[in-house]
Amino acid sequence: MIHPSALIGEDALLGPDATVGPFVLIGMDGPAGPAQIGARATIRSHTVIYRASSIGDNFQTGHGALVRDQCEIGHDVSIGSHSTIEFKVRMADRVRLHSGCFVPEYSVLEEGAWLGPGVIVTNSRYPSAPNAKDSLEGVHIGAGAVVGAGAVLLPGLSIGAGALIGAGAVVVRDVPAGARVVGNPGRVLGF
Repeated sequence: MIHPSALIGEDALLGPDATVGPFVLIGMDGPAGPAQIGARATIRSHTVIYRASSIGDNFQTGHGALVRDQCEIGHDVSIGSHSTIEFKVRMADRVRLHSGCFVPEYSVLEEGAWLGPGVIVTNSRYPSAPNAKDSLEGVHIGAGAVVGAGAVLLPGLSIGAGALIGAGAVVVRDVPAGARVVGNPGRVLGF
């Protein structure tokens, strides 16, 4: 079912059994190439999905989610209300983002990674520098890693598989697989 107020670009490819809510925009902006969304998507009101992204089956968004262009998103991915996924982000199968998350360019989220509400991932060490866009560094979040509510991940970090980042932590260094990190600045409490 596609709500009559939804706008879907003429080259967008929407899989079967999709539910598209009111005021959704799919494939209306961005570089050449269709927005491709797999079967059984549930795309809630006011979501915007740019062109030139590939999204797997069973995709879900909350209200007002934004997915920019050239993203690669796997199957069974859920993006919460008012979350922003910038361009060229890669998400493997079963990634879950709660509401209000920000994931910038060049970030990678491996299978089963989970971000709690309000998680902020960053990618620019010097955002006001004249060449800031030339030195962006995405964060790599390993398989099954869990990032608690309100945590902040600084540019270029690697969060190991199965790591747990506590709520409100500010992560300033790479996190080994299986580590438990809390605080500001984030420190490893154990494995």
